[in-house]
Order: sequence, then C-alpha cells, then structure tokens
Amino acid sequence: MTNPQPQTQEQDFDLGRRLTALAMGMDRLERHLSGGQGALDSEGLVPIYLGSAWVPPDPLSSWGEVLERLEGLEQEARAYPQGPRRQFLLDMTDSLRAAAQLFAGQELGFAEKLERLVGVPAAPVAPDRLEALQSELDRLLSGMGYRQGPLAQRAARWEGERFVEPEQLESLFHSLMTEAQQRTDAQVFPTGDYTMRLNLVRGVPYSARCSFNQGQMDLNADLRFTPSGLKHLVCHEVFPGHSTQLLYTWEAARRGESSPDVLLCTANTVVGAIQEGIGDQGIHLIDWVETSDDALHLTLRRLRTAAATSAAWYQMEEGWPLEKVREFLREVAFPQETWLEGRLRFAAHPFRGPFIASYWFGDEAVREARERAGQRRAEFVSFLYGSMNSVQSMRMWA
Repeated sequence: MTNPQPQTQEQDFDLGRRLTALAMGMDRLERHLSGGQGALDSEGLVPIYLGSAWVPPDPLSSWGEVLERLEGLEQEARAYPQGPRRQFLLDMTDSLRAAAQLFAGQELGFAEKLERLVGVPAAPVAPDRLEALQSELDRLLSGMGYRQGPLAQRAARWEGERFVEPEQLESLFHSLMTEAQQRTDAQVFPTGDYTMRLNLVRGVPYSARCSFNQGQMDLNADLRFTPSGLKHLVCHEVFPGHSTQLLYTWEAARRGESSPDVLLCTANTVVGAIQEGIGDQGIHLIDWVETSDDALHLTLRRLRTAAATSAAWYQMEEGWPLEKVREFLREVAFPQETWLEGRLRFAAHPFRGPFIASYWFGDEAVREARERAGQRRAEFVSFLYGSMNSVQSMRMWA
C-alpha cells in the first residue's frame, strides 16, 4: 500500500496533462473506430475542447491500451493526500474507465453508469424532496395570488400569462445577456468581448445549448419561455455558466494557474454534473434573483429537474412503461409536452442517458458549496471554475 505523499504543483500538473491527453485520445479513438456512429455520434467524449495547442490527444490504438493507462493514473492518484483533488482524480479515472468499457462494447447497467460514469447516486430523488418542492411552489404561487385550483393548473396559468412572444425572444435575450455579462465581469471573471447570438432550433431534446465555437446559444423553439426562464438559460449557457467556464479554464490553463485537466470542463464524465451545477447556480453566482417570478421559476425548474432524474430511473432502471413515466412527470412536474418527450428521449440514449441526473445532483452539490462559502466568495469561485471536480469532491470543499 502506497502511503499518501504531498504532491508538488509540478507533479500534479504533469498528471493533469497526461490525464487530459488520454481523455482526448479516447475522444479521437471513439470517433475513429465508430466512424461517427458510435455511442456518442458526433458529440464526442469532450464536445468542446480549447486545449489543442497545449495538450494534443495521445495516439491510442485500442481500448485495452486505454484501460492500462487509466490503471497507472489511478495508482498515482491513490498516492495523493485525502482531499478534493484526490477524490476527483479517482472519480475521473473510473469515469473514463466506464466510458472506455462502453465504447469497447461492454454492457453496463443504468445504475452503474450513474455511479461511475456520472458520479452521482444510483437512485431516484426521494419522494419527500419532490413533495417539499411542490409545497414551496404552492407557497410562492399563493403569495402571488394564484390560490384557486389544483397546483398543476395554477402553475400552468402563471406560466401561460408570462410566456414571451416568439418575435420578442431575440431582443429580450440580448438585453438579458448584456446585464448577465456585466454582473459576471464584476463578480466572477472578466469575459472580455465574447458574446453570443440567439439561434432558434426545433426537434431537439434540450431546452437550450451552449454552442461555444459557433458563438451562439441554441434555443428550442418548440418550447415557450417566461422572461425568468430565459434569464435562467442565459445564466446557464452563457454568463456565468458554460461559456464563462470555458473562457475561465482556457485562461487559467494558458497562464499556468490551473492544472491542464481544467481543459476537460465539458467532458461527458463526472465533470459534467459540476458543469451543469455551475449553469443552474449561475443566477445565484451573480446575485440576480430579483423578483417573485424569478424565485418561482427557480423552484419550478428545480422540481422539474428532480422529477426528470427520478423519471429516468423509473424508465431505464425499473423498466416502467413509457406511459407510466409520462404520467409521473405530468403529475409531479407539470411540464410542457415537448419538454416531457425530450426528457424521455434523453434518458433512453445509451451513453448520454444517465447524464440527465447530472443536473439535479450537480446543482445540489454546487448550491451546498456556495452556501457554505459565505464570505469566502473569491476563494470559492477560484475553486469552482479553476479546478475540475466531481459531485463527491465538490462536497469536500471547505
């Protein structure tokens, strides 16, 4: 048994560089062997990578070679002292091992994918947690005058009265993005002259997506959005969410302030939950919850995220019929039908499916750490954006 030894920054950065090169080599190998038709289609293991100039992919010839290298990295990580960095490295190497096994054609159950690939509990969200969110939604709706009728009807009435007309989406998006960027520059990271345009898409399983390299936020035009809902998505996808994390990690790696593995911030591994947690906590990170509508939307979003996590478990692990899953989501989360069907498609994907749980568990992990941070805000932001984490390592902060 190797006794834990303190690691120098140089040693840690070297391990981070090798981990990054291996992950990008896996991305290239999967694309090459599958011809773009494998478990990940065109997205790859790392959808957006800004580190090609510093850390090129390792040349790899087989998944057996990948597993051997991961074993070596894991043994090095076990020599680290107890703490968030050791925990992350162990979680990340096992996540990459699970990905390699899937790419090689090995069968993994949904529960094992949740625990190893995504790094979250293999369980639905507890029913009493869903009930507590519904109670909070009830309280907020009643406080805004929506007191008559079942909760589902009141939530639908509130949303319906606030939906933005399609022709107004673009102007509202730009005004929200401008303020979000100003707040992000002041409180999180100076984002320079980077901006995004709005790109409306249809027939997709997501509400919005950060297409960083194209400089656009893709928005599902099959859904309808309230101003508070669009505000949340701007924070999630752009400032201070995904785009900001990419800008931050690129600069931190370039300056040598962070280990090179920060360049893997978009990887479909255990880092995904924290990426989504940053996005969902974005509005809080820039202190932008201003109105009762904002508070109500955030509660409704958390309820839907939690319900989607449970629904995916019932669909993929317990084998519920799809109509039973649909009814569960309708009764618990009161969603638009387009959103509901998109979540069913998402959950059924052989590789990405378990990542539906990353939203709930990542949001909770980042929220808990943010609330613990208190006056140590600058230190927390540096940890959150400047190092890679899993749900478990995030919960070890402070």
